[in-house]
Amino acid sequence: MSEKFNNLPMEERPYERCIRHGAEGLSNRELLAVLLRTGTKGRTVLELAGDLLKLVPEKEGFTGLRRLNLEELSSVPGIGTIKAVQVKCMLELARRMAREEAKTGVCFQTPASIAEYYMEDLRHNEQEVMLLLMLNQKGRLLRETYLFKGTVNASMVSPREIFLEALSSRAVQIILLHNHPSGDARPSREDLQVTRRVEEAGKLLGITLTDHIIIGEHTYVSFREKHYL
Repeated sequence: MSEKFNNLPMEERPYERCIRHGAEGLSNRELLAVLLRTGTKGRTVLELAGDLLKLVPEKEGFTGLRRLNLEELSSVPGIGTIKAVQVKCMLELARRMAREEAKTGVCFQTPASIAEYYMEDLRHNEQEVMLLLMLNQKGRLLRETYLFKGTVNASMVSPREIFLEALSSRAVQIILLHNHPSGDARPSREDLQVTRRVEEAGKLLGITLTDHIIIGEHTYVSFREKHYL
């Protein structure tokens, strides 16, 4: 039978602790336990929450959980599909809240500000993803869209697709943004080739490639700052 909160000692019950001390007084384990509600045979809900937070040893905590997909989460004894979906939705909610707060202060004309805004979204990806930012004449973000997942190379990045997106948004300038899962933000030869192709195509259409920013592990490289553009 699943282990419920009311089987725990009073001082270990997250609901009661939240009422007494507020949600901010709960540990990560207790916050996750509230979401999970029940443990499994032989494991209390608090123990199960603790196990989950240690699933990715090199990134313990919620950061590690973000790296796990639904299949990986649901395969953990006591989690299953429903709890896995709840965990993923909780993490996505936290991500969106953080982005909403960060967006109020981001300047899309400053590489450091752009990199900081997208850092948490991109640095955890285990695959390369490329994001297209479309801006107006004043540098205001009109729209963003993910172009693809996979290795960034000249054959996969289509200038035609990029500029169809930009034209449909009436953008006059664009920024390319992608991550390096290795954590090393230094541009590769392919990165430089892709950038040159997109820059040249933009000149023909009157849409400026303002920057190409590569996100690494708490670091970034701006092609504009490095004078590659």
